[in-house]
Amino acid sequence: MSKTEAGSAKIKVGIVGGTGYTGVELLRLLSQHPNAELVAITSRKEDGMPVADMFSNLRGKVDLAFSSPDKAPLTECDVVFFATPHGVAMAQAQELLAAGVRIIDLAADFRLQDTASFEKWYKMPHACPDVLRESVYGLVELNREKIRGARVVGNPGCYPTTVLLGLAPLLEGRAGSSSPLVDAGTLIADCKSGVTGAGRKAELHILFSEASDNFKAYGVSGHRHHPEIVEHLQTLHGGPVGLTFVPHLTPMVRGMHSTIYARIDPKAREVDFQKLFEQRYANEPFVDVMPAGSTPETRSVRASNMIRIAVHRPGNGDQLVVLVVQDNLVKGASGQAVQNMNLMFGLPEDAGLGQVAVLP
Repeated sequence: MSKTEAGSAKIKVGIVGGTGYTGVELLRLLSQHPNAELVAITSRKEDGMPVADMFSNLRGKVDLAFSSPDKAPLTECDVVFFATPHGVAMAQAQELLAAGVRIIDLAADFRLQDTASFEKWYKMPHACPDVLRESVYGLVELNREKIRGARVVGNPGCYPTTVLLGLAPLLEGRAGSSSPLVDAGTLIADCKSGVTGAGRKAELHILFSEASDNFKAYGVSGHRHHPEIVEHLQTLHGGPVGLTFVPHLTPMVRGMHSTIYARIDPKAREVDFQKLFEQRYANEPFVDVMPAGSTPETRSVRASNMIRIAVHRPGNGDQLVVLVVQDNLVKGASGQAVQNMNLMFGLPEDAGLGQVAVLP
């Protein structure tokens, strides 16, 4: 542990980019975390403004004011979260690591190990490939032990979290197996996200009168989460996979629903897929495999770090349908980042993440 010991001094936390949706969600979660102390929150534009003046839900909970990055005491922190556009974390990573600060990036700088793929999809060169090589992909349910010792964690994208956890039990270590469970070459992920997935910005397609009472697909010809999903599916599988991924924008503030289709291998027709998923996630505090026949709702995870999965096999045929829901801002972003922090500092994995979903 860099500067603190679990159970003693609190973890000193900095957040770069605190005015977006993932930034305020980090503030909400960390302000209630029993082992975290917020010491810096940056925004060049809002320098000097009290956080609670922008986000009234944090009145009486967060006493910090925003500060410009050049004035924020980031090198005095134990961990710094980057809730920023792509490219920011990698520009500051070397300096922070040299000061003994751990990094959790909620953008894409440390998600893809293939720099050519990163540069193609994010339209920028990678500034620190050496740091990228040591970084760990922060999907806890797949990389728990690696995350514990990491200095740099690339927090997964929201869509990839649902797809990877929805497919992991079917693909793990099955390349070349004489008993594959599904056809890894014909996977389909039909995914829907609330408008906050687009970020806190003024753009035409996410204006209320444009997004409300409407539903549409986007990124059908290619989406930057596709290479991230495929890279990590192939790592899971140990071989090539084929994935059709189509995201959709839904007229709700937060929430994500992914419907995943996988063709059952003829040799796996007798497999109890419900039991397979239940056993795989039996000890995962934030993965709920629901009873057979369930249809999980996005509101069942709203404002919580829980992800809920339901497994269907219509007509007991050869098509498997996996339904996955999560809050795109919590398990899909900031909650998962806090889950990563807990592991990196030897804390209980669920510390500060016990929020029950909000209904109605």
